[in-house]
Amino acid sequence: MEYREFVETHGILLAAAGLPGDLYGKLHHKLVNDVLDGGSVFEIEECENGRQRRLLLAGDGIGKESDVFLVDHAWSFRLPDARKQLETIPGLAERMAELMCVAGDQDDQENEIDADESHEDKEEELAKKLGGDEEPLWLELDELGIDDEKLESLDLATACPNLIALSLWGNGLECADVLLNVLSGLRSLRGLWLNENPVASSEVILKDLPDACPSLEIYNSKLLGDFGWWSIGFCCGLIDSENPLGSEGLLEDVENIDLSNRGIRKLPTKGFNHVVLPKLTSLNLRGNSFEDVSSGDLLQALKSFPLLKSLEIDIPGALGNSALKLSNDLPKLLEINGVAVVKILEEEKDFVDTRLKQHFPLWSPEEPLSERVLRAMWRYIMTYRLADEVKLDEMPVWYVMDELGSAVRHSDEPNVKFAPFMFLPDGSMNSAVSYTLMWPTKNITKGEECTRDYLLGFDEKKQRSARLTAWFHTPEAYFEQAYKDHHQKIHPSKKPTDIISTSQHSNGNKRHFTVYSDIPQVMDFLNRPEFTLIDDPSKADIIWASWQLDEDACKAFGLNQDQFTNQFPFEACIVMKHNLAETMRLAYGNPEWLPTTYNLESHLAALIGDYNAREKRGDDNLWILKPWNMARTIDTTVTRSLPAIIRHMETGPKICQKYIETPALFRGKKFDLRYVVLLRCLQPLQLFLCNVFWIRLALNDYTLDESSLSDYETHFTVMNYRNKLNHVNTHDFVPEFEKEHNVNWRDIHERVREMLRAVFEAASTIHPEMHSPKSRAIYGVDVMLDTNFHPKLLEVTYCPDCTRACKYDVKKVVGDNTVMKGADFFNNVFGCLFLNEAQDMTPL
Repeated sequence: MEYREFVETHGILLAAAGLPGDLYGKLHHKLVNDVLDGGSVFEIEECENGRQRRLLLAGDGIGKESDVFLVDHAWSFRLPDARKQLETIPGLAERMAELMCVAGDQDDQENEIDADESHEDKEEELAKKLGGDEEPLWLELDELGIDDEKLESLDLATACPNLIALSLWGNGLECADVLLNVLSGLRSLRGLWLNENPVASSEVILKDLPDACPSLEIYNSKLLGDFGWWSIGFCCGLIDSENPLGSEGLLEDVENIDLSNRGIRKLPTKGFNHVVLPKLTSLNLRGNSFEDVSSGDLLQALKSFPLLKSLEIDIPGALGNSALKLSNDLPKLLEINGVAVVKILEEEKDFVDTRLKQHFPLWSPEEPLSERVLRAMWRYIMTYRLADEVKLDEMPVWYVMDELGSAVRHSDEPNVKFAPFMFLPDGSMNSAVSYTLMWPTKNITKGEECTRDYLLGFDEKKQRSARLTAWFHTPEAYFEQAYKDHHQKIHPSKKPTDIISTSQHSNGNKRHFTVYSDIPQVMDFLNRPEFTLIDDPSKADIIWASWQLDEDACKAFGLNQDQFTNQFPFEACIVMKHNLAETMRLAYGNPEWLPTTYNLESHLAALIGDYNAREKRGDDNLWILKPWNMARTIDTTVTRSLPAIIRHMETGPKICQKYIETPALFRGKKFDLRYVVLLRCLQPLQLFLCNVFWIRLALNDYTLDESSLSDYETHFTVMNYRNKLNHVNTHDFVPEFEKEHNVNWRDIHERVREMLRAVFEAASTIHPEMHSPKSRAIYGVDVMLDTNFHPKLLEVTYCPDCTRACKYDVKKVVGDNTVMKGADFFNNVFGCLFLNEAQDMTPL
């Protein structure tokens, strides 16, 4: 391919990638000649104790935008196929595990003792610590095999009545009552370390420790309550075993203090204020919750330090999520989180901390490589969608770059840029080869690390800090507060104000209508004499269309406001999943029939807080991700992985909904129910339920095994698009379900009816703009039952054709057992909506 042809063919792709025009020629040369020369320019180095790799410039310095490098794709896949590929393609799991640094056994030896001491040695050391001529004030009894009986026998209250600090790190203490009894005799104790003892996390200890040790300021390296100058002195290295007492003037000349990850709940305290620390200039407060102090009081405490110039604090966190705002609130600061304030102000942007601690996957030695890769891959994979002149591919492609590309780590101030690129050697998709382009955006010197921005183009308006949780340990306190704030807005379940009547709505005395429709089922099955099909939409009384009747369409077809249509304005408030959840939330708060739902585009921080809270409680954390407005479970995923949830946002707007992990089953399989609802009028509400519903049944037996979560035939029920339909007739399902579960279906049906009416009452109350006297519509409502046989709302779908209703002859579920012919469906629908009849329809 010649250069001119290359630019003509790939111009749009090159512009989208943002590659500088001066590099087009070099890129063309490397693509045509298959030149992957990154290995001769860069080198890969292990870091983070072998848990990660980084990319360094090996040769001479390279200038800004001076070259472009091809990065190969080592693995490309559609997400449902990932597990199968790892298990069946020879060498793939091994290569990916090595690339993602999860191939070997985990190094569990970092904090272990090189060799066990003998029992005699430990006894000798213990006797030496307690047998000196002077009474010890600071006692370190770490890893001496002390159990509850041994601790009692030491009689520390007699041997060390004035003990200031006691460390029992790494012993075998189990009984809280024994420990509290011993500690109650040490009234001067200010520091206590019980780390790696079974009793350390006992709720009894946490509750009764303040009474046993009233002077305690440090517990397991965390600062307690209104901590004083002694604990600050310990954090500064001024208080230790050599100087256990100190004095109140100890902190007068202290300039730098690191209080990161100390469990601080409030500031100021009796030991941390501008009087005790008059010369404080640099302060690190990262990793603290500050949950017992308001942001305003914390800000005032920091303002009181006259010489404070450098501050490190979680952003987002107790002082908000904006470094720019914080620099304005604390104008004396010169540096925030290692970034000069002048730079923040000049560029008018927030700097998310690039030094956040990375989290790495954990695994056991016996765990298969494929499982390790599936958990670790969310740190490495990237995504794109294919498109041609006709349509955009509905299913995204995920890919892993080769070893060179995967070694490039994150920075908020990167020096290289990445962009996916599709090379078309013969100008068509048939010859397409995918690469990632890499080029320097700054001058890079020899030995310097190459970094990229994982979230290029994302600022705090797009939840940048929250998204970084996919790779880093971000401040939990911030997300906990976001979760609390989100749920404070959700009031207890309530019913919309009863302004809605069920009085009959009339079309006058009109008994004959002309109908225009482009839907085959309507044209084939609508044969009632009251309705005549015509070909000219501008002359029809009723427009029953499959296309969106927006302003442009109405103008193009010559439609007018006096015609009936099969669409309600603003019906997106219920047929788009994120809007449906928001409408129900505004109407009812948190109804028990709607699974907990988060719009990831606006409530990611609250979701992370919820996820973390569930982890701490040990609750189930299985979630389902659904695109806002796609059907047939396209791009829908079930996962327990928080990084997976966050990374899925890259394939389009989604909701994240709590998975119904304990659904009612039928024949051991998961199922849901499709109800057909007719909306005749919104104000007053006139709603009808089709007297039959349709059962959608999964193909495989239900299980929550991790390996099943990507199995479509186990967790999804929409099979009619995959030619694997497992159809069950309604009149067969109901009696068999009643027998299997010993329930009365009428009770279930009544609960479903109440829920369905509540959904449309909410739409009428919250979105009155949806009302239109000339609108009629059919909606499909998908419902699942939990193990208590309570309905759960899945989604509301606009379905003008209800194709499935025309495929089968089904008996009514409630009432008599007469057969409802599928071919009669549209005749009944039109009779209900336009003639005020209710044949085979029940008012709601």
